[in-house]
Amino acid sequence: MAQAIMETVFDVLYLSGVIAAGVILLKRAGQNRIVRMFGWMAVVLGVGDAFHLVPRMFALWTTGLEANAAALGVGKFITSITMTAFYLILFFIWRERYGAQNRKGLTVAMWALAIVRVALCLPAQNEWLAYRQPLGFGIWRNIPFAIMGILMIALFATEASRVKDRVFRWMWLAVLLSFAFYIPVVLLGSEIPLIGMLMMPKTLAYVWIVWMGWNLQKEQRIGGETT
Repeated sequence: MAQAIMETVFDVLYLSGVIAAGVILLKRAGQNRIVRMFGWMAVVLGVGDAFHLVPRMFALWTTGLEANAAALGVGKFITSITMTAFYLILFFIWRERYGAQNRKGLTVAMWALAIVRVALCLPAQNEWLAYRQPLGFGIWRNIPFAIMGILMIALFATEASRVKDRVFRWMWLAVLLSFAFYIPVVLLGSEIPLIGMLMMPKTLAYVWIVWMGWNLQKEQRIGGETT
């Protein structure tokens, strides 16, 4: 019961907060492409995670996680796709923020990684509907996803430092923390269920990313873009 209460409160606050933030960012974006992309990214994040978290909350309050394995698996599959879109949008935010539209090779690489990631989520060998999915495919489908994350860490760390970007100076750290909390869940979550609790700080890292977009639009509303 304690787990159900804690997770439900956390998840409801997270989902409602991040989706609301995304909608507000979209309304306030005007002609600002970066703020608009942040708005879509937040909506994609919240709606995608809802497909997994809502069935999880239902399971915790009713017949348990194992009895709702199919719904949780479908939600996990959808979230895998939307999180790929999340980082792809974040890449285009980086590209727009730092005027890197001519980095065509990098753009092709990010698209290729996203497509490979989605393709690896599709085979039946993932066994999404099972309560415990096979570790092997869990690792394979997360390799291109992890490479996307590594690229975002390196790109934001380099460019934010180069131009002394106050708004995005910690973006690299937020992305790094999201993967640092996520990878142990992929590797050990099936064997050690308690490891799954790391998804909460991972989620807070995503909230931090959205918060940076919120700070960007606030800064521009009161005095124009600051880098």
